[in-house]
Amino acid sequence: MTKQDPHSRITNRIMAELKQGARPWLKPWSGDGMVASGQSRPLRATGQPYRGINVLLLWIEAQASGFVSPSWMTYKQAQTLGAQVRKGEHGATVVYYGDGSTTVRDKDSGEDRERAFRFLKTYTVFNVAQIDGLPERLCIVPEPAPEVERIEAAEAFFASIPATVNHGGDKAYYIPSADRIQLPPFNAFHDAHGYYTTRGHETVHWTRHESRLDRSFGREKWGDEGYAREELVAELGAAFLAADLGLCIEPRPDHASYIASWIKVLQTDTRAIVQAAAHAERAVAYLHELANAKEVEEAA
Repeated sequence: MTKQDPHSRITNRIMAELKQGARPWLKPWSGDGMVASGQSRPLRATGQPYRGINVLLLWIEAQASGFVSPSWMTYKQAQTLGAQVRKGEHGATVVYYGDGSTTVRDKDSGEDRERAFRFLKTYTVFNVAQIDGLPERLCIVPEPAPEVERIEAAEAFFASIPATVNHGGDKAYYIPSADRIQLPPFNAFHDAHGYYTTRGHETVHWTRHESRLDRSFGREKWGDEGYAREELVAELGAAFLAADLGLCIEPRPDHASYIASWIKVLQTDTRAIVQAAAHAERAVAYLHELANAKEVEEAA
């Protein structure tokens, strides 16, 4: 039996969710016992948040197993802390990118030269709920921030982003040619979370502009493959941003058609979901940099 490469395993896991009509990046806000608080990003043993595709993989695993703690670690890290993974527990697969080089012979000159490359490897982590004997500090489930505080944080964040945002009408979209975000009025949304997560989605689109992250995916028209890839980036970016701001996110009304377009992309490119998560992470990091720069400027 041929061993499946990491990209294919990840893609198949995401595809299985999409084919059931579920968006796996929404799971942390729609499962039993995990709703309403706005789930945080998964955390490493060091307390640092996971990034990119690992966020999705661990959100899916947490939902499937009912874990409420965001903290994960390797078997060896647990042992280093004097703890032990319980017998019979199954870990979650996460990935990391590494850099390497190899020597290749130049066909023209006949000389050897170094060629750099990136590789993807997998390793296994366990949720703290699967481990006995951990220090108490690692077993505490963070309390969600009060509602008012969460919304104030979102308001402050988006106010610090220098995007042109107009309100009116009944649709949300970003217009690259005008470099403008259009949103329905605030009171047209069912709740504040809906407004801020929709604004997050369109603000991730805003980062694609050529003067910012210059992200196009070869998009030529509405509904083509480039369009589907960009929508996937915006979906993931909005979910990552919601986690960072403590917001609850709900499926958009165009749920089914987008899922169909993403399945089509993932069926033809096993690297698409990993790349989309990386682009989404880059977009969210860019927005955080803008927000932090604004905060420093106002404090000066």
